[in-house]
Amino acid sequence: MVVIVMVSGCGGSVPDQPAAMLSPTGTTTVQAPLREPRQLVSQGKTLHVGLVVEMRTVELGGQRVRALTYNGDYMPPTIRLHPGDRLDLTLINKLPEHTNLHTHGWHVSPSGNSDNIYLHIMPGQTYHYSYQLPADIAPGTYWYHSHAHPLSEGQVFAGLSGAIVIDGLNRYMPPGLRNITERLVALKDFQVQAGAIPTANIDSNAPTNRTVNGQINPIMNIRPGETQLWRLANIGADIAYNVQLQGSRFTVVAQDANPVTRVWSDETLFMPPGSRFDVLVQGPPEGSTRLITTAYNTGPQGDSYPETTLATVVSSGQPVTPAALPVTFASFDNLSKDPIAQRRTITFSENDQTNEFYINGKQFDTNRIDVRAKLNTTEEWTVRNLSEEQHTFHIHVNDFQLMSVNSKPYPFRGWQDTVQLPARGEVVIRMRFLNFLGKYPFHCHILNHEDRGMMANVEVVR
Repeated sequence: MVVIVMVSGCGGSVPDQPAAMLSPTGTTTVQAPLREPRQLVSQGKTLHVGLVVEMRTVELGGQRVRALTYNGDYMPPTIRLHPGDRLDLTLINKLPEHTNLHTHGWHVSPSGNSDNIYLHIMPGQTYHYSYQLPADIAPGTYWYHSHAHPLSEGQVFAGLSGAIVIDGLNRYMPPGLRNITERLVALKDFQVQAGAIPTANIDSNAPTNRTVNGQINPIMNIRPGETQLWRLANIGADIAYNVQLQGSRFTVVAQDANPVTRVWSDETLFMPPGSRFDVLVQGPPEGSTRLITTAYNTGPQGDSYPETTLATVVSSGQPVTPAALPVTFASFDNLSKDPIAQRRTITFSENDQTNEFYINGKQFDTNRIDVRAKLNTTEEWTVRNLSEEQHTFHIHVNDFQLMSVNSKPYPFRGWQDTVQLPARGEVVIRMRFLNFLGKYPFHCHILNHEDRGMMANVEVVR
């Protein structure tokens, strides 16, 4: 039996009524502790979930705003599973346009009623998805969102995205770090026009409200010296984040839900749309610290983002002795010695005059196969960006290993599913086509660019 789970979480709905007028940056909010979305957790190797897709009035930044919601929430439930579980998910579409669902980062079948982004669930329809997770699916942070071409940008920007957690990172942790406080830090942004989040003619370079779990500048509590696991996830439509906890470092244990082969740390983590990092954070000295996204520019044809506070981290209470952080971590195959079955060059380009975007000089055609790859082989792709702005390369089903950026070798850290393409630059990646036959896309995860043509199809054959 499938139960339609109706939950109220962050950015929950309020009685349907006209929303207050609100300018894109005119939100008002009282600072509140960071809230976790409701979690839907598998039991007995199966999780039954129902998601109702509809426009509702929600509260964001102290104002009523019309948004697209799953189960009435701008920040919908977190779906939590274990490797080998089955997710049975019923999607009910109450929008006046088609939609669908993508489980971003999952290594599952791209066909039938699994992670098939070519489906159109029409207005008024109910559709039953069924996903069988491999027993060895990587633990970490994933997310779900609409992939309804060419409506992805508007639907995700207006609210249709949420987090997924696959448990299992604990087994790589030292014993003293296996039961630490865990926080979801899901990053979304919104603008408001006439009381609603727009779903068309979105300007990703306009002033915008950055949220964490649907909240503006929430308070995150930690004790001095305490170690916490933060699941950082950019689940917005278009914009990048360059995340920094001032005066501290992030210790990365997983990237794009792939445990790293060797733990690494940095003061800032660049997060294009779709990317995730699972990180260890240790409490700074007593006092308040800002979690920010720094000022960032994606190139002459791209966007320029100002520095913005995402959350306020308050370190207080009894100090604890900082735990020893891990150094080595998971074991992931290094593809540098794999035999290469095929080398390809993939180009991303755009026409600034017509606002059209291309892969290999072509706009997306759902019926065209752009790449045929053979099952159980490794390919090397050189992905070139011919434009004057950065793009975000993402591929479904099979993750990749980043080999180099602008001809500079990239250190082996594991696999990932998103990478930022430098303006007028290139990256080299390698990936294995494992387990699943069928068709699925690769694209720019700046969803405006995807919707306007920057997507292509891979078909994996025997």
